[in-house]
Amino acid sequence: MKKTILGFACALIAPLAFAQTSTTTTEQTTTTVPETTTSTTTTYSAGTVTTYEPGKTIVVKSHEGPVSFALGTAARIVDHAGKVVTAPLQAGQKVRVYYTGPTEKRVVERVIVED
Repeated sequence: MKKTILGFACALIAPLAFAQTSTTTTEQTTTTVPETTTSTTTTYSAGTVTTYEPGKTIVVKSHEGPVSFALGTAARIVDHAGKVVTAPLQAGQKVRVYYTGPTEKRVVERVIVED
């Protein structure tokens, strides 16, 4: 009887003795991306039109001398009320050209005809 109880006790303890424990390690990493801020300043140049090629270029004579601008597809030509001007600009018209970017890469946003 002692042997039976002892055998029974060993049978109950044996699985616990040989049981394998597993350990799971989780590592969490966080990467911070630096935030970039871009500042855009709109500048204007006022003067009179010397040459104009619709959709391509406009040259304006200002107090600094002649200034050339490349017209992109987004450039709008409007009057003081903001209405789109459909007639081509003529030499001698007073305009104000609003642009962004450095001198070498000016991007025209709009041209306001002042006449």
